[in-house]
Amino acid sequence: MWNYNFYVYITTNPTRTVLYTGVTNDLARRLYEHFENKGNKNTFAGKFYCYNLIYYEHFTDINQAIAREKEIKKWRREKKDALIATLNPEWKFMNDDVNE
Repeated sequence: MWNYNFYVYITTNPTRTVLYTGVTNDLARRLYEHFENKGNKNTFAGKFYCYNLIYYEHFTDINQAIAREKEIKKWRREKKDALIATLNPEWKFMNDDVNE
């Protein structure tokens, strides 16, 4: 059995006012791409400078990861805030934890 890694993640801008939810198989690479894309008006994360990781979940099944991403994207901001607080109550930027 192969061991696959998928992540549903939430990033925010430096002032923590905008949230972006995504799914990836390489969280460190994806965070780098978001950072490099900052200010790009053609993407939501780029336009709103959402490159700071504040929450993530790990999955081994891509279908479960995609379903979870879709579920979170439908939520109101208050519910997303509560989810983030379960893992990261101080909303610390976690990029360095993933990139070590």
